[in-house]
Amino acid sequence: MRDPAAPRLPSSPGFWRSPLRGPWFTSVLGLVLLVGITVLFVTGLVSYAAYNPDLSPVNDKTPDKGILGFYLFAWPTDPHWLYRLNQGVHVTLGITLIPVLLAKLWSVVPRLFALPPARSLAHALERISLLLLVGGALFQFVTGVLNIQLDYVFPGSFYTLHFYGAWVFFAAFVAHVLLRMPTVLRTLRHPREERNDLVTPRPAEPTFSRRGALWFVGGGSLLLFATTVGQSFDGPLRRTALLAPRGGDPGSGPNGFQINKTAAYAGIDAAETGGDVWRLVVTGRAGTVRLRRDELLRLPLHSAALPIACVEGWSTSDQWWRGVRLRDLAALVGYDDDPPDVFVESLQRSGAFREAALRANQVADPRSLLALYVNGEELSPDHGHPARIIVPAAPGVLNTKWVARMTFGDL
Repeated sequence: MRDPAAPRLPSSPGFWRSPLRGPWFTSVLGLVLLVGITVLFVTGLVSYAAYNPDLSPVNDKTPDKGILGFYLFAWPTDPHWLYRLNQGVHVTLGITLIPVLLAKLWSVVPRLFALPPARSLAHALERISLLLLVGGALFQFVTGVLNIQLDYVFPGSFYTLHFYGAWVFFAAFVAHVLLRMPTVLRTLRHPREERNDLVTPRPAEPTFSRRGALWFVGGGSLLLFATTVGQSFDGPLRRTALLAPRGGDPGSGPNGFQINKTAAYAGIDAAETGGDVWRLVVTGRAGTVRLRRDELLRLPLHSAALPIACVEGWSTSDQWWRGVRLRDLAALVGYDDDPPDVFVESLQRSGAFREAALRANQVADPRSLLALYVNGEELSPDHGHPARIIVPAAPGVLNTKWVARMTFGDL
């Protein structure tokens, strides 16, 4: 039965009665998030840079970034697993931190209702940073998880929303850390001496300790980690990734590894990809050449062991690709010594990235191929038959499938 003397408003000091809330509990969660969110922010920016968005408008899903694009750089091709590692860490860590974030928000919820809203300039700045922090955290985590699980559910560009949202959230995060870090360090050094407005004056009976609560939160994070991380591995571990997309599996055999879109989804007509119809159009400063698949097969063929890594976090192990080097195709149209950037167009009719641009350093890498075979067998329709791009360390969407045209030169 409700105590008639109990406060009825969330702004009342005794309304929030959990004995678990307090500066020590909040500080421990805050330190975990300090490390985790910093890693998330850095890997998110690195993931964005991997698309080479300042190379060509077709790669840039966040136009008009202004000074926020100050850190962009030419994406390297070494090590070849770079994007696989970066995006695996970004997605897996983001999902793993969800219980910590929710526990942190729960621990400070009384402050969201505290009155008066501002007692001083410093307090006002702290409240503003807290509101931006909470709103930004919820927006980034919710949109990120929904985009991973549901592919695309947002009005406008997810890339734009997530990019700008990350900067707003991280700015509030840095401001909050600077304001609260002295208190956090003092609390962790002297936990029994520190009291603040998070400690209820009317505590309810405890059901478990604060350390028990931390173990509970940590167990939730461990469970999410265990049911997510397998998306970056082959074999039995991939089947443990129950809460993460693992990429569509087209079956067994040499082509039996993950894909992000099927030929049917992309609108590929089998009549366009047959040997009597399909031509690869290659254009450069020396003109244009048109090559049938059998003519490509008469060119020098090379092999490379490279993974496929998706922005959603899943990836494959190294697959054995065989085809014509991109720099050899550049040489056919007048670039013998110094291959330039290339603009690649696909037969794909629906879905994002039917066109993509690759930098000169990616073209020049001897492992960058127009692949015709994978694991000793012709590409399947879902893997890009009759020809696809494969480039070391590049995001999966830049490894264009069902290639129709390649234009070498300044983009």
